Amino acid sequence: MKILSANFVKSAVEPSHYPAGALPEIAFAGKSNVGKSSMINVLAQRKGLAKTSNSPGRTQLINFFNINDQFSFVDLPGYGYAKVPEAVRKHWGPMVETYLKERRELRLVIFIMDIRRNPDINDIKMFRWFDYYRIPYLLALTKIDKISRNQTVMRRRVILDSFKRPALTPVLFSAKTGAGRDELWGEMEKFIFEVRNNNR
Repeated sequence: MKILSANFVKSAVEPSHYPAGALPEIAFAGKSNVGKSSMINVLAQRKGLAKTSNSPGRTQLINFFNINDQFSFVDLPGYGYAKVPEAVRKHWGPMVETYLKERRELRLVIFIMDIRRNPDINDIKMFRWFDYYRIPYLLALTKIDKISRNQTVMRRRVILDSFKRPALTPVLFSAKTGAGRDELWGEMEKFIFEVRNNNR
């Protein structure tokens, strides 16, 4: 995918705040510290498009980005970071679930996990949402540059076994080296211009 333009559109909390229009959307979901913003920047080839931080939990709104005036990236709020105030953490679940359930422009969710961490109850809940609302998703395991190739194979198996989905094929990704970027684009392009299933 050749990126000709990429820009921040707006932040939102509820459906009335979402951008108007009908551009297809690719959403990015995962814990607060898995590298969602870094992945968006690498995919869009724009270093500062999505704001990154050394303090997990800084993304507390749904952020929309226009790519090539053809589709949108949507950075969903991260979850599972204990230092975020309890009132804020409780709001994230309903905010994300409402977007996943009601957003007709949503085509695919890139579900991001740090390959070094085992899935927890929040990760499993996300998978259940995808299944319940029949949302197409792609698992991306990030930070593969931080472990060896043998460890990568082992961690991949542990994560898939935890979800009881041994046949799932995740994309292995590194924001530092760019590994997995082309593979992610190849998968996303299959969904960007598809007509959404009206039965979802």
